[in-house]
Amino acid sequence: MIGSMRRLVSALAMILGLGGLALAQAPKPAAPPTPITMEELHRAGGVPRGWKFTLPPGDPKAGRAIFARLECVKCHEVKPDFPKTGGAGDVGPELTGMGEHHPAEYFAQSIVDPNAVILAGPGYVGPDGRSIMPDYRDSLTVAELVDLVAYIKSLGGGEHDRHHHEANAPQEQTAGPYKVRVEYQEPGAAGHSHGATPSKPTGHLMVFVADAATGEPVPYLPITAAIRSVESAPRRLRLSPMIGGAGFHYGADVTLPDDTIKVTLTLGAAALKTMGPAAGRFAKPVTLSFDWE
Repeated sequence: MIGSMRRLVSALAMILGLGGLALAQAPKPAAPPTPITMEELHRAGGVPRGWKFTLPPGDPKAGRAIFARLECVKCHEVKPDFPKTGGAGDVGPELTGMGEHHPAEYFAQSIVDPNAVILAGPGYVGPDGRSIMPDYRDSLTVAELVDLVAYIKSLGGGEHDRHHHEANAPQEQTAGPYKVRVEYQEPGAAGHSHGATPSKPTGHLMVFVADAATGEPVPYLPITAAIRSVESAPRRLRLSPMIGGAGFHYGADVTLPDDTIKVTLTLGAAALKTMGPAAGRFAKPVTLSFDWE
């Protein structure tokens, strides 16, 4: 216990000593912040209203060198900087394109306290239930931590975006009497407009259903979509008949999580009378799944 307290005091001393250096090196804002009195600070509970700790800006180039020095690539692949070679990048999640998905403070916490948030997945958790990622608080100065986070935050696009766009490419299957094509438009994509413009852009899921025998669109089907992702709870939504720039389809304004892995569609029995040779062909529900990886 005494040894732990000594290490904690030493760590705090390092943070207090080097934290000022890191902050002093950060670019100064155009206008100084408005000072707050000690009395106001105490009345607000010890911190200003709306306060949130924000990591100062760092140097991504220096952070890249730190990433290499710490041999982070042994667990985390980064394209094109640190491609997988041999056994590299086989343990932790790939970091390509990860910078745009989390705030800087989340990455900083993951580096100095990897057990704060443990990612569920094979190889991420040890036998003791803790994260297998090492604790780097004794390996980095505050200035180095700031630079390393700046490098991770700079990781956008690349292979991650290419992979994501592949998942968004139209997918088609034939099941029962139907030929079904699924398309997804990212939030803000051109041509996505249904009624009033939403305050926050959303994606749009489109399902095109045609008679497999004639190729003609099949209307009046009750269709539901079940969306499954790695970290979010499964979501089920009902699709509505729509006509837009892409033609007649069943759709819903929805933003699919980046970690979506499967979209399952259930096509119910036709809600209109069928006649002639088509009688009975559309009377049975059909379920089909599309992998989204």
